[in-house]
Amino acid sequence: MAQKHLVLFDFDGTLTRKDTLFAFIRFYHGTLRFLLGFAWLSPVMALYMTKLIRNDRAKEIVLKHFFGNVPVTKLRTKGIEFATTVVPSLLRDQGLALLKDYKQKQYDIAVVSASPEDWVGPWCAQWQIRCLATQLETRDNLLTGKIKGQNCFGEEKARRIREAYDLAGYDRIIAYGDSRGDREMLALATDPHYRSIV
Repeated sequence: MAQKHLVLFDFDGTLTRKDTLFAFIRFYHGTLRFLLGFAWLSPVMALYMTKLIRNDRAKEIVLKHFFGNVPVTKLRTKGIEFATTVVPSLLRDQGLALLKDYKQKQYDIAVVSASPEDWVGPWCAQWQIRCLATQLETRDNLLTGKIKGQNCFGEEKARRIREAYDLAGYDRIIAYGDSRGDREMLALATDPHYRSIV
């Protein structure tokens, strides 16, 4: 019987060279609005960097500022455009080579990301791989600026993976991550790789 393999990739900073949330905000709003927005949000970012507020709370403040009351259809349209036109330029060559190799070997592959599925999902769809990413809350077809459920970070990454896959059915689980938000995902792997993609 053929062995089963599962490959788990973090997205931001692992497959890509930079955080795609910031790149998407700049793409969506333009450089001036991006810079002015983060100047306004600098106290929040300082609190986050000094760990005085949680990752998910800081993210919701940023999301509400830039995307509160934005129509869902507009965000998703821009997300698809971003995934097809911008993300390819952000990818690490080594990460892309690994992804192609695992695809050729027909391993099961998932991207597990704290970034919203609105652009990570379309990129994954191009590669025909699974996307487990943060979901954004909507009301009356508008974004509220809040996260739906939990931010896909830390323990939530591991929970989402266990929910999506019967891990006991795999002979080998390979995982790639680059930050503290990936620790729990890496702990699930038989072959964990921390900051190994350059």
